[in-house]
Amino acid sequence: MQLKNKIAIVTGGARGIGAGIARCLADEGAIVALIDLDGEAAMRTAAELERGAIGLAADVSQETQVAAATAQVAERFGGVDIFVNNAGGGRPGSGMGNPFTRISQQDWDEQFQTNLRTAFAGCKAAIPLLQQRGGGSIINIASIAGLMPIPTTPAYGAAKAGMVSLTQTLALELAPRQIRVNAICPGLLWTRAWEMLAGMIKAATPQLAALSPRDIFLERVRRNVPMGREQTPEDVGRLTAFLCSDAAQNITGQAITIDGGITLKVGG
Repeated sequence: MQLKNKIAIVTGGARGIGAGIARCLADEGAIVALIDLDGEAAMRTAAELERGAIGLAADVSQETQVAAATAQVAERFGGVDIFVNNAGGGRPGSGMGNPFTRISQQDWDEQFQTNLRTAFAGCKAAIPLLQQRGGGSIINIASIAGLMPIPTTPAYGAAKAGMVSLTQTLALELAPRQIRVNAICPGLLWTRAWEMLAGMIKAATPQLAALSPRDIFLERVRRNVPMGREQTPEDVGRLTAFLCSDAAQNITGQAITIDGGITLKVGG
């Protein structure tokens, strides 16, 4: 197991991509702590992981809360080796699915709080603890929306682009301290946000009335993903585990896509 006895924190780890990452890290031998706004769900997911995993409640967009939760993990397990900034996402009606001129300032700020301030707060909490261990890994879960223009998600895309930029800057700053920082940019995954968006598409499009939200999502996958298949939380989790292992000791500052080839179509 390539992460045996490493101490890993995954924010937003109660479900979805975060839970998939946590499972893959645990499968590789890591002891995992899940920090999530929904503390009860985080504890349930942690119980499924075994290996001493724990779940904690915190709003990781708030610097003091994520710092306190991270310190609690370090005190319990003796340190932190891996920090995954996964908390974030977008929901319809919060700056997503709208032309730029229809996005409110509140929606814009919410997207940056949810998708960039979380990474800011997480990195600030993690870096001193990783330094104490003589190095470690930070993984920021960004999105292909941060790498390519998507007119329906300008606020979300701008926040995720900021996460990619933060990744590169911190990788350069922290390299002398043996702290590696990388970003993973997933493509089309079935998430709660996608379920809501597909439901809205169905309600607004009579010819799709017979399809379920899941079927609508899969139709988008077939239409937009060159490889023709959706991406999964485990896809992201396996790459996270590799990037945190010694096998990736010279990889830092990268924004790696898991998208079945979507980003290859830009400009094509």
